[in-house]
Amino acid sequence: MPSATTVPWRRNQITITLATFIGFTSFTLVMPFLPLYFEQLGVHDTGAIAIWSGLSLGVTPAITAALAPVWARVADLYGRKLMVVRSLTCFVVAMLLMAYVTRPWQVFGLRAALGFFAGYGPVAMTMAAESAPPAEMASALGWVQTSQRLGPALGPVIGGVLAQTVGLRRAFLVAAAIYAAALVLTIVGYREAPRRIDVAHGRSSRRVTLAMLRHVRHFVLIMVGIFSLQLVDRSFGPILPLYLRDLGVNGARVSFVSGVIFTVTAGVAAIGNQATGWLLDRWSARGVLTTSTLLAALGAVLFGGRLPISALFAAAGLLGLGIGVATTTLYTAAGRAVSDNDRGVAFGYLSTAYLLGLAVSPVVAGLIAARSLRAIFLLDAIGMVVLAWIVRTRMIPDLSR
Repeated sequence: MPSATTVPWRRNQITITLATFIGFTSFTLVMPFLPLYFEQLGVHDTGAIAIWSGLSLGVTPAITAALAPVWARVADLYGRKLMVVRSLTCFVVAMLLMAYVTRPWQVFGLRAALGFFAGYGPVAMTMAAESAPPAEMASALGWVQTSQRLGPALGPVIGGVLAQTVGLRRAFLVAAAIYAAALVLTIVGYREAPRRIDVAHGRSSRRVTLAMLRHVRHFVLIMVGIFSLQLVDRSFGPILPLYLRDLGVNGARVSFVSGVIFTVTAGVAAIGNQATGWLLDRWSARGVLTTSTLLAALGAVLFGGRLPISALFAAAGLLGLGIGVATTTLYTAAGRAVSDNDRGVAFGYLSTAYLLGLAVSPVVAGLIAARSLRAIFLLDAIGMVVLAWIVRTRMIPDLSR
């Protein structure tokens, strides 16, 4: 087994970045079109479709967030590579089975089962950080974050084309094959250093808790911010195809137009992720956060304004840019606020906030959409304005300096 100093970190970096990109692409190949799949399964009421979609999209991250501490302990004992292999294997099986479901509850059940084994995204970030030398850690994390954005930017477009050409059921089979490719790549390409037991090496066994992190400057605000951004970012999934149909998009084109809008949002968000460092070199985190959240609010307002389809692409760009910049700013602010020894645990709690937002958003969106589709965008805008106000009044201007 390789030592920590001989692990081929560049190969590991390429492997985990590509595997993350492939996995996130595969997920967004089919999940944005879940409302249309429920229609094929016999659900025709718009409200019922929105509720089934919201529950099915939200149950996976909800269970994943609850089990995150358990899997983190297992990863410490047996390695993080094993956790990613476990997760990707489950995705392959679940996607295969989803191609053959006949009832809506079966989709929900498979998504719930995924929750017990999912969550390889945050683990991939940790793997990149652990395998890279300290001087290269920021770059390693940046590339994995970019792959997590670019995968969802490409997936919906491919999924939209597949839905129109081979059908949604066969699209699930394609997704399973792509997940299998990520699984093989991880097994073959990633080499993990031996597990290190801190107590055996005489290191401090001090346990970092959320109660301790509450005293770190703005940590609670940052957690709330990450949760709020996910509420907005993931609220479109259960309703976008239904909203486009309500705007008059032809039924045969709904999948494709939905995919393009998802792609624009994710692609511009990735640009925002990359631009955040440049912005924080020139302005405070408070200023960047306030501006970016207001930009996201503007995008949400435009989305709900029943504009022409071409204008929705511009609104998606504004929303994606605002959320991309705000999310990276919050993680950067957290990294600078906590000590080196506490950063891993701190980011674990931030991942929990992220996953909870991922879980709650589609469920809430589905329930609200059962009464009004446009109300989702109005509430998204209000939430971003409130977050901007909290940041402006509570955050110290020089946090990012």
